[in-house]
Amino acid sequence: RLRPSPFHCFIFQMISSFQRTVMEILDGSPRQRLSRYVEWLITAVVLINCSAVILDSVPEIHADHKDFFHELEFWSVMFFTAEYILRVWSLGARFKPEEGGAWRGRKSYIFSPFGLVDFFATMPHYLHVFFPALDLRILRVLRLLRILKLSKYNTALQDLVHAVYAERRAFGSAAFLLLISTIVSASLMHFAEGHEQPKAFGSIPHAIYWAIITITSGYGNVEPVTKAGEIIALLTGFLGVCMAAIMTGIVASAFATQLSRKKHAYKTQLMKVLSDGVVSEAEHEALKRLQNQFRLSDQEVQSMVDEYNKSKEKTP
Repeated sequence: RLRPSPFHCFIFQMISSFQRTVMEILDGSPRQRLSRYVEWLITAVVLINCSAVILDSVPEIHADHKDFFHELEFWSVMFFTAEYILRVWSLGARFKPEEGGAWRGRKSYIFSPFGLVDFFATMPHYLHVFFPALDLRILRVLRLLRILKLSKYNTALQDLVHAVYAERRAFGSAAFLLLISTIVSASLMHFAEGHEQPKAFGSIPHAIYWAIITITSGYGNVEPVTKAGEIIALLTGFLGVCMAAIMTGIVASAFATQLSRKKHAYKTQLMKVLSDGVVSEAEHEALKRLQNQFRLSDQEVQSMVDEYNKSKEKTP
């Protein structure tokens, strides 16, 4: 069995080092200053591209700038395709061979929510190339999904998902109340207005649409013509205000709890690092990555450090 020459070893180390550097840049590592600029560049391209899709839907603008939008779409797809390929390739350096190797890192990205979003960011263009008969309106909607790429750099969407999941019992109870309210309101409205307005309230399923719109927005798009119908509409509107207050309270509480959990998790890790009095480069990088992930400001982190120092001074 032949051993690789020193030259081949050097080339392999250079490629591995470059691969890890690309991974850290795209992954937002605090060690790579370039990662911040790459994040801004991707964000700018996504915003410009989504704005172009929106403007392109205006017939007058589309007629005057059709070629410009076509060129912008082409180069945007090339940019997103290159980004996707670089991410798949570079993430092969995330795990050592004994931990699963390159395939584990690439598979974890390809089938992750972020990987699927990156894939579908380029898919509409290639679909149109290979299947030109597809409806352009559907492709335009798929292109607008590129805005989900921004969720990599802002945790608002992730926070919402985690908050809803954490409060899933409360949301389930609220949804059950909403279901009961909708059915009761639709049934009463059917019996009160069904004969007067058969198109809107001729059956309970027809009336359910009115009930849902009234409960969620306060206006059901169909005005009652009987006194009983007016009373039911008023009660349904009031019920909608109550349901909105309940859902808003649950969401606000869930977001506050999620933020508190993030701060507690970061504080726990910070106390663990500071406990031995020495902060290594690896520990500092891990804390910085966690701070960026949780979107904590430097002032919040400094406040935690000051609190730790004060508690340490009080300890005899």
